[in-house]
Amino acid sequence: MEKVVITGMGVISPLGNDVHAYWEALKRGASGVAAIDRFDVSNQKARIAGLVKDFDAEALFGKKEARRMDRFCQYALAAADQAWTDAGLGAADIDAERVGVYVGSGIGGLETLLAQDAVLAGRGPDRVSPTLVPMMIANMAAAMISIRYGLHGPTLAPVTACSVGNTAIGEAYRLIRHGYADVVIAGGTEAAVNEISLASFGNATALSTRNEEPAKASRPFDSGRDGFVIAEGAGILVLESESHARKRKARMHGEIIGYGASSDAYHMVATHPEGFGPYLAMKAALKEAGIGEDQVDVIFAHATSTEIGDLSETRAIKRTFGDKASGIPVTAVKSMTGHMLGAAGGTQAVALAKSLQEGIIPPTINLDRPDPECDLDYVPHEARRAELSIGISNSFGFGGHNAVIVVKAVDSSQA
Repeated sequence: MEKVVITGMGVISPLGNDVHAYWEALKRGASGVAAIDRFDVSNQKARIAGLVKDFDAEALFGKKEARRMDRFCQYALAAADQAWTDAGLGAADIDAERVGVYVGSGIGGLETLLAQDAVLAGRGPDRVSPTLVPMMIANMAAAMISIRYGLHGPTLAPVTACSVGNTAIGEAYRLIRHGYADVVIAGGTEAAVNEISLASFGNATALSTRNEEPAKASRPFDSGRDGFVIAEGAGILVLESESHARKRKARMHGEIIGYGASSDAYHMVATHPEGFGPYLAMKAALKEAGIGEDQVDVIFAHATSTEIGDLSETRAIKRTFGDKASGIPVTAVKSMTGHMLGAAGGTQAVALAKSLQEGIIPPTINLDRPDPECDLDYVPHEARRAELSIGISNSFGFGGHNAVIVVKAVDSSQA
C-alpha cells in the first residue's frame, strides 16, 4: 500500500487568510472571535462569531466568477489555490485522471438560499436566480476545485456535519493508499454565520452568549463554558502518494498514517455522554496507523466549548489512552477560532501538521477555571515546545459522526 503525505496546505480563517498568518496567531494564543458586524444581530441571543476578515473574492476570482459562488465555495477555492501553489503542482506533474477532490461542507450555500428566498417573497418566482441550486448544493466546492484545475479523478463531497473535514481527509487518504489516485485535494469549508443559523443554534442553547467579552467566549474545558462560538472558513490539504511526491521532489509537511470513523448511534445532536463513538474512532485510527497509545505525542481535540461535548471527549480520551491519557498534551484551537463547523477538521489538520513540524503545541486559551471533570493536560494559556512525532486530530458532528486522523512528522527536506 502507498504511504500518503501532505504536500500542500491552505487556510481561510478568522485568524488569517493563509497558513502563515493562521499558524502564527495560534501560537500567540490570539482570538479571532469578535462582535458580528455583517448583519443586524440586535435581536439575537448570540451576537459574536469567528468571521473571516479582509477576504476579497472579486480580487481573487473576478467579479463574474465570484458572483456565481456562495461564500462557502469562495473560501474553499481560495484555500485550494493556496494548497495547490504550496504543493508546487503543475500540469506536467500530474495525470489529471488520477487527481481527485474530496472537499465537503456541513451546511453548504445557506447564505445564497436565504438571499433567494427573500427575492422569492419580495419580487416573485420570476426573479429567483437560476444559479440558486448550483450555488447552494454542498458538492459545489469540490466541483469548482475540480473545474478550476481540470481534474478528472474521483470527486466527492461528504456531508458528516462538523466532522466533514476529517472525513474528507481520511477517505482521500484511503483512496491514495489503495492506489486509486496519486493526488487528492481534501478538506472542508463553511460559511454559515447568518441570521437563521444564529437563531437556530441560539434557541437550542448551543451558542455562547458572552457577547460583551467575545475573545473570552470560546473556553473549552473551562467550568464557565456556556456554548460554542460559530465561525467560518476553509482548510484544504493536498494529499499525495509518497512515491508520486518523491518522483517530483516535493516538500512534505507530514504523513497521514491512520484514519478512524464511527457513529454514536445515540442522538440527533447530543454526543454520547461517555464519548463512546469518539473512543471507537480514536481506537480505529490508532489501529490503522499501527501504533500504540504510548506513541501519541499530542491530541488536537474537537473541544467546541459545550458542557457535555468537552466532558464526553475527555472521557473518550481517557478510555482510549488509559493511564497514558494524563501525560499527553491536549489542545483546543477552537478556543481561538471558534467552531468553524465544516471547516474545523481541515484547518485543525493544518495546525497539527505545523505543530509537528515546529515542535510547538498551540494553547487552549480562556482556560481560567478548569472543569474538575475535565482534568487532562490542555496546554492552558500559552504555547508549549515539545518533541513531537505523532499526533491525532478529532472531529465530531451532529448525528453522531466521528472522524479521527493520525499524522506523523516527516523531515521537511525529504523528497
